[in-house]
Amino acid sequence: MQVRVAAVQAEPVWLNLEGSVDKTISLIQQSANDGVQVLGFPEVWIPGYPWGIWTTSVIGNVPMIHEYMANSMARDSPQMRRIQSAVKEAGMFVVLGYSERDGASLYMAQSFISPEGEIVHHRRKIKPTHVERTLWGDGQADSLTCVVPSKFGRIGGLNCWEHLQPLLRYYEYSQGVQIHVASWPPEFEMPDPKKLAWQYHETGEASYRASQFMAIEGQTFVLVATQILTEENLEKNNLTGNPVTKTPGGGFSMIFGPDGKPLCEPLDPGEEGVLIADVNLRDIDYAKTFIDTVGHYARPDLLSLLVNPVAAKHVTMMK
Repeated sequence: MQVRVAAVQAEPVWLNLEGSVDKTISLIQQSANDGVQVLGFPEVWIPGYPWGIWTTSVIGNVPMIHEYMANSMARDSPQMRRIQSAVKEAGMFVVLGYSERDGASLYMAQSFISPEGEIVHHRRKIKPTHVERTLWGDGQADSLTCVVPSKFGRIGGLNCWEHLQPLLRYYEYSQGVQIHVASWPPEFEMPDPKKLAWQYHETGEASYRASQFMAIEGQTFVLVATQILTEENLEKNNLTGNPVTKTPGGGFSMIFGPDGKPLCEPLDPGEEGVLIADVNLRDIDYAKTFIDTVGHYARPDLLSLLVNPVAAKHVTMMK
C-alpha cells in the first residue's frame, strides 16, 4: 500500500491561539496540495512550546504562563472544529499536537483526526518531563492507546520523551503501529560548556536518534515533527540572553523507514517546511523478517508487559 506521509518543521505562532489555528490550517492546505495523506505536527504546536520554563525562574515566567493558559486549546472548541473542517476538506489523516486546556488544567495532547474530520482518538503525554510538570498534568490510562486504524494504515503517536519510555514504546508496538508520528518541541545544539553545563540528551541530535531508534526497534515508519525558533521571538518566550536556544534553530524533522533509513533530505534547523516521502507499507515486512519485537523475536515466557487499561477518575460515586 502506497502512502504519502509528511512531517511539519515550522515556527509556532507563539502564545496566539487564533494565529496558531490559522497557521495550522494553512499547513494542512499546503500539504493537501502536495498530495499528502498523513501529516504529523510537533508537540504542543498550539500555542508553541514555552522554552522559557527551562531557562527562567517560575516567578519570572508568571506573565508568560498566564498568556499560555489563555491561548491553549480545548479539545471541544470552535478552534478545533475549524481544524477538523480543514482536515476533512483535505481528506488526510492528521496527528495534531497542542496544549490542551481542560477546565483550569493543561495537558500535552495529541488528537488523531480522520479524513472525515472526526477526532478518532485523543491522548495526553503520560508523564510531562522534569520542569514541564509545573505546567501540564499527566495523561491517564486511556492515553496508553496510541495507535488507531485508518485507510492509510495503522497510525500511532507519542510526545517528546515518551520516546524514552521503553515500556510505552513496547506497548505501542503491540498495537501494530505502521506509521508513527514523533511530536517534538524545538531542540538545540549543545551550548558552550564554558557558559553552561548541559545534557546531551537535551539536544536535537539526541532526539533525532531516539526517533530513528524507534523506527528500527518497532519496524515502523516514523514522521519526526519539530518546531523552530527565530530571534525575533526570543523575548516573547522569556529567552533573551540564554546560551541554549540558538536562533534560528530547533528543528530536526525527518521521515524514517522501518529499518531506520532517512527517507528525505533534512531542512536546516532554522528553516520552515513540510518534509514529504512516499512510502510502501509492505516494506515493513522486510524489517519484520529480521526482527519483530512483539512477535517472533520476543520471549513472553521470560519477559512480558503488565498494563493497567483503566483510567483513574477524580471522583467516583459509591453505589
